[in-house]
Amino acid sequence: MFSGIIEETGVVESVKPSARSIQLVVRAKRCARGLKAGDSVAVNGCCLTVAKLATRSRRKVIQFDLLRETWERTNLQFARTGSLVNLERSLQATGRLGGHFVTGHIDGIGRITRWERAGRDRALEIAAPPEVMRYMVFKGSVAVDGISLTVAAVTAKSFRIWIIPHTHQGTALRARKVGDAVNLEADLLGKYVEKFIGNSKGRAEFPPDGKGGKTRSPRRKTRGSATPGSSIS
Repeated sequence: MFSGIIEETGVVESVKPSARSIQLVVRAKRCARGLKAGDSVAVNGCCLTVAKLATRSRRKVIQFDLLRETWERTNLQFARTGSLVNLERSLQATGRLGGHFVTGHIDGIGRITRWERAGRDRALEIAAPPEVMRYMVFKGSVAVDGISLTVAAVTAKSFRIWIIPHTHQGTALRARKVGDAVNLEADLLGKYVEKFIGNSKGRAEFPPDGKGGKTRSPRRKTRGSATPGSSIS
């Protein structure tokens, strides 16, 4: 679990495809401190497991082994040596939740359609696939390349967010341009609400029956192909 507050921007040291996985090596400073093999790190918002830590030319590097599915479903497939990536270590139970709950499971890839200055800030518009747009709400939360951001406007196929100077300078957004791919993760709370509502349609919930279980929903008669005297729950 992560919070969407980027700790630093790492630099891609190398990308090496192999028979079983894609080896991604990232140079880091702050996020490498206290890190060990097996720990989780969000790279552009994608939760990855640390495979190995090393020091090269006095620089700390973190090695991740990506499955082909992870590679194809995220913008890490476009990473090249020298690319900037957002890094965040997993959230500690005693830490502050400065953003929102981010799982590190990417829902889809968006494309930047507008990226321009607006006074001191910047307007960022992203075209997103339907499976992400269904969760976009005005003033809601979204993780863009792992950054916890607030949705400022929503259209049928895209959404807009405002980027303050601090976020621009402290994340990999400073290297992004129109047409670039970004990882998107919709708000987890919205997904649960959708699931709960979907499960409750056409079914009444009742309190426990006093014997440790729930009472069954009443059967109701319906019109249709059912035989006389029968019912469909």
